[in-house]
Amino acid sequence: MIRLFRQILFVCIGMVFLISCSGRNPKSIIVWHSLRPLERRVLRNALDEFAGKYPQWDFSELFYAPETARTNFIISALGGSGPTLFWGANDNIGPLAELGVIQPLENMLQQSFIDSFITKPIAANTWLNGHLYQIADRVGNHLCLVYNKALVPRPPQSMNELIKIGKPLTRDDDGDGRPDHYALVWNYTEPFFAVPFIGGFGGWIVDENLRPTLDTKPVINAAQFIYDLAHKYGIIPIECDYEIANALFKDGSAAMIINGSWSWGTYIENGIDIGIARIPKIDATGLWPTPVVSPLGYSLNVNAKGEKQKIALELLRFLTSSKVELRFTKVSGSIPSRVDAFADPQVRDNPLVSASLNQLIVGKVLPPITEMRWIWDAMRPSYQGIFTGRVTPQQAAKDMQALALKLIKENRE
Repeated sequence: MIRLFRQILFVCIGMVFLISCSGRNPKSIIVWHSLRPLERRVLRNALDEFAGKYPQWDFSELFYAPETARTNFIISALGGSGPTLFWGANDNIGPLAELGVIQPLENMLQQSFIDSFITKPIAANTWLNGHLYQIADRVGNHLCLVYNKALVPRPPQSMNELIKIGKPLTRDDDGDGRPDHYALVWNYTEPFFAVPFIGGFGGWIVDENLRPTLDTKPVINAAQFIYDLAHKYGIIPIECDYEIANALFKDGSAAMIINGSWSWGTYIENGIDIGIARIPKIDATGLWPTPVVSPLGYSLNVNAKGEKQKIALELLRFLTSSKVELRFTKVSGSIPSRVDAFADPQVRDNPLVSASLNQLIVGKVLPPITEMRWIWDAMRPSYQGIFTGRVTPQQAAKDMQALALKLIKENRE
């Protein structure tokens, strides 16, 4: 077993054992997920609809932030409990499959059903080491440029253009020396939100052998460019996390934001006339930024057996049906995973979905391997140290690479 998760298990197994042995309802199926409020309501309604077939069973859902969801699922499943179905991005599959907390699905589902999911522009369902571990209800999970059409009628096509139009959009209206309005906001101190720029400068975070490639010129250039957007060009906040960025865009204090489809429904609900575009091209390289793209969907808890397993698989098929997938598309612009839903007019004629697909095709799919968790963890402290002034981009790149190799080695021993 991977040492990292063994340590988590040893700390928490006693607590989980007590929880899992008290009041567990054998006729209950729960779905854990990381869906935003608008999509959560769609899931809740779908579960209520499905529950009509099994009135003696209880169907429920529970939200966790992505990192918390994965950790809690591992702990609870290893303790013999946990949700029946787990929804998330496919980068969870490596650790979940390696720890044996999810079940292979290829022998539980008809081949015709498996074949009904898209394989282009990316493969929807997730296989690892010859086994099918996740059935997708959408593909993408990628970042795009979102712009407020009232403030930016036409999105910038290059970073130089972004900077040019961004300066007059960044204003200090009350004269306190700090801008009240910004051209662009996003959660740029989180590595996932910085990765598109690494691709735009000609690099990536792993090579073809899936080894980390963090101490490279593209990583340094990407980090320096993001730093310069705040400190040299002044068109993004000097400090910004996800919630700050989201609030600034929603209240009209930011003209553009880099975010994913999970957020678009909220902006529309807030009355913002949004447009979606590719993150602008890097002028120095002529390359488009390359966000991470991935499928998202459902995996089956290893503890689901017998009748519960049978009903859970039926629920999985329902939640990944075209009619349910298109409900999510309607509220959030998500890209459905079923072939017939992908070709539906609701998708084909939806300008937000079309723009999202346009960004997706220049993104990159990360392999669903456990090592990616340690690479993300290795990037975070040193990368964030750039924006607190603790390290230079050059030193951060060296430190990220060294820590990534260290974590991979330690956790594979």
